[in-house]
Amino acid sequence: MPRGRMDSKPRGRMTAYAFFVQTCREEHKKKHPDETVIFKEFSKKCAERWKTMSDKEKKRFHEMADKDKKRYDTEMQSYVPPKGEKNTRKKRKQMKDPNAPKRSLSAFFWFCNDERGQVKANNPDYGVGDIAKELGRKWADAEPHVKQKYEAMAEKDKARYEREMTEYKKKSNAPAPPDPVMMKESDGEDPEDDEEEEDD
Repeated sequence: MPRGRMDSKPRGRMTAYAFFVQTCREEHKKKHPDETVIFKEFSKKCAERWKTMSDKEKKRFHEMADKDKKRYDTEMQSYVPPKGEKNTRKKRKQMKDPNAPKRSLSAFFWFCNDERGQVKANNPDYGVGDIAKELGRKWADAEPHVKQKYEAMAEKDKARYEREMTEYKKKSNAPAPPDPVMMKESDGEDPEDDEEEEDD
């Protein structure tokens, strides 16, 4: 999405796949300079081609992405947002205790753990947001018996978390502060936290 160049914010970093598509477009333009490209069709062909490529063939695009990441990180270090622009990145207020029990996952997140790989494989051009939307759609369309399976897993995991948390609090010398996770449980999940924990 084009952004107004009112400030000098560095251009976002590109993925290996984005570099691959860009290269394909440049090659196509050279071969067919007068042809109008229908991006949807072109993107589909690129995705199919990317799926069949070997790691060796993809290597140069991954190298380009790594180089671009370094460029972006370097530029972001000296970037100062204009006055009045809020920093949208959430900052963690306190460090997590690495010995604390891993929080329990909801039925939806157990479902995502099983389905994410398949969605990624079927749609290599999808970004994180697209994958999340597709997983949400699949969960909404899932049969009741499928949901029951994951709800049972979530219940079991919740019991595990509560049991481990009780043990953890007993072992801790200082009185434990109110647990934000347990307080959050009633109003639903915080998907961002779970995504971050999975990526760790």
